[in-house]
Amino acid sequence: MKRSRPPSRTRSRSRSRSLNVRALLALAVLAASVAIALTMPVRLGLDLRGGTQIVLETQSTETTKADREATDRTVEVLRGRIDALGVAEPTIVRSGENRVVVELPGVQDPKKAADVLGRTAQLTVHSVLGATETPPGETGKEGETGKEGEDGRAAKDGERVLPDESGQSLRLKDATLTGQDVKGADARFDQQNGAGWTVTVDFKDAGSDRWAKVTGEAACHPAGDPQRRVAIVLDNKIISSPQVDPSVSCGGGITGGSTQITGSFDAAEARDLALLIKGGALPVPVETIEQRTIGATLGDEAISAGAWAAVIGTALTALFIIFVYRLMGALATVALLCYGLISYAALAAVGATLTLPGLAGFVLAIGMAVDANVLVFERAREEQAARTRPSTRSALTAGFRSAFSAIADSNITTLIAAALLFFLASGPVKGFGVTLGIGVLASMVSALVITRVLAEFAASRPAVFRRPGITGISTTGPVRDALLRRNPFLMSRPRRWLAASLIVMVVAGSGILVRGLNFGIEFTGGRLIEYSTADQVDPDRARDALADAGFPRAVVQSSGDGDLTVRTEELTDAEAATVTKAVSELGGETEKLRDELIGPSLGEELRRDALIALGLALAAQLAYLAVRFRMLFGTAAVSALAHDVVILVGVFAWLGKPIDGVFLAALLTVIGYSVNDSVVLFDRVRELMGKERKTPFGRLTNDAILQTLPRTVNTGMGAVLILASLAVLADDSLTDFALALLIGVGVGTYSSVFTASPLAIELHDRDAGSRSARRKGGKGRGAAKPGKTGKQVPASRTERQEVL
Repeated sequence: MKRSRPPSRTRSRSRSRSLNVRALLALAVLAASVAIALTMPVRLGLDLRGGTQIVLETQSTETTKADREATDRTVEVLRGRIDALGVAEPTIVRSGENRVVVELPGVQDPKKAADVLGRTAQLTVHSVLGATETPPGETGKEGETGKEGEDGRAAKDGERVLPDESGQSLRLKDATLTGQDVKGADARFDQQNGAGWTVTVDFKDAGSDRWAKVTGEAACHPAGDPQRRVAIVLDNKIISSPQVDPSVSCGGGITGGSTQITGSFDAAEARDLALLIKGGALPVPVETIEQRTIGATLGDEAISAGAWAAVIGTALTALFIIFVYRLMGALATVALLCYGLISYAALAAVGATLTLPGLAGFVLAIGMAVDANVLVFERAREEQAARTRPSTRSALTAGFRSAFSAIADSNITTLIAAALLFFLASGPVKGFGVTLGIGVLASMVSALVITRVLAEFAASRPAVFRRPGITGISTTGPVRDALLRRNPFLMSRPRRWLAASLIVMVVAGSGILVRGLNFGIEFTGGRLIEYSTADQVDPDRARDALADAGFPRAVVQSSGDGDLTVRTEELTDAEAATVTKAVSELGGETEKLRDELIGPSLGEELRRDALIALGLALAAQLAYLAVRFRMLFGTAAVSALAHDVVILVGVFAWLGKPIDGVFLAALLTVIGYSVNDSVVLFDRVRELMGKERKTPFGRLTNDAILQTLPRTVNTGMGAVLILASLAVLADDSLTDFALALLIGVGVGTYSSVFTASPLAIELHDRDAGSRSARRKGGKGRGAAKPGKTGKQVPASRTERQEVL
């Protein structure tokens, strides 16, 4: 007869096996991160290292003039091409009427980038009228002519003569399809048919019909006849002219709305061709005027100050967590360092570009990653205080299990926003989506895998078992103790909190109407002046001189061989003379090489795409919260988010601070922080609703606030310590960034408790009143019912009086 194992021994072996699996996973992730970090450096942005500057000039054609409007459209097409090239955080501005200045950070092959940007990418599809012996550019027997120069001009009206891939001249009918009919293009390797790398082009609905028509007409000619071919032309060059397959019927054509361009492409050529076709044609041709290397927009002192502020802020946050949670806090600090390594490696692996605001946001993310650890430790404290767990390790296990839903829901809502920003937005907003998504995934690995391995291993040591006080979770902590003693009923009058929130929002938001928004040069454009000086001028000294002259926001870069570029907001002639005087005092004899008005780097289309992506992200978050929780929770969370955004923008309006790319990054960070706070609170409300079904909703929400407040305070302190360091120690370029986030963290913490919660209570009471009215035959929400004293009171107030 077999002797069964004791249940305790079975559970112990199961725990050990789980711990070993997590430890192996953590080691694998860290080993991969170390390997990537050592072999793949992160690309630094224009503000930290500089990069390559390419100046393009738009050229007029017979049909389109290269004016400001055409150049602005060219800027948007070029932005799409740069995104497809994988270059993050570029600067693209219109300069003057017909020039485009493109600045690319960390490009390994500037010549290739210039070639891709400079191609017009005018795609057309033509029926072939036949072969001709007349080479392009010569006159035929019947007065036919080929193209003049490079434009492929017609032999007759509406026709042109171009050489095919083999050099044979073909007479082509006027274009049946253009790039406007293209929906998308992808480079693929056709291994099955042995065609090698090909480009598959998908047409829109109308383009699909035209493609069927042109191939149906070609199919009416016998095999081998040149008229059975269809010519695909890119920038007046036939890149493919395939015969229509014999299986295609005359007049039927090829349906399905797609075609495949074949040729002797390698992988890089196929991808470049696909991105050109997908990105669309330039409205006018462009010519590369110059290409040069440019220096960083920030000086060494600014970069050094930002780095020191980041180090000090991170150290203060680590000390705070260790002070509050002792041994567990020390282990969480180790896990957070691992989080930094994983995030850095992920940024390097995806080829992201790191700018100074991105670096500050990366450091802030370390402070925000504290949140998941704090959630676990606070739940473990609750389990330990309830005396339901016999040991520190079992309390930790229960803490991880209880906190998982809050961690998962808050991170999934953020990942939804990051994904939509990445797929729908462009430029710096798209880059922010990449950084945000990497930070969220890395924080989950750090908290749920690495911290858990370290914490459970430490808690299982005999020395720790005998001294539970060193773990930091054996007591509930001073914040929770004070709340338990007083047990305040904060939500007794939720409408007062809503009124206070509304007043603050109106006062702050009125600044937008009264003072207006001070948009930075990225949104408004400005002036670009380039100088050549007798003595080479250090950009740091030039920045200081211009700040003393009244231009603290001027962007100064070294350019080419010792030249200096100054980019500012719009200047009067007198102000421009002041800038020139400040430069000449440093560099001696000064020659002005260029003085042009420049357009915004965050153009109208980019702003529109960002707003659409942000709106869809909020809608998706609302839908997720409605599914995971209830619609009223989602509505309350998104309303609190709108409240935070209005207050932050309004405060910056009252202060006259610039609304620029740095502020945009801060605003997006605040949005993520605000939603996380509300999700954590409502997750606890949902949990309490399952346990205490008879307790009024107002009391449940109040209990959830008191239970999650220690987590809110500790997480907020972790973020504030880093932000305060940035605000005090960093350069002016990061001061506004830190100020925006400090305001956002404060307002977000307040709104999750005193805006989202009261609003959820009011929505719940209104919904409950409506259901009650329907049950009683249509009486309104204000229908009276007897309370404890026998008096008639509104239904929503009765609930609250019953718990006093």
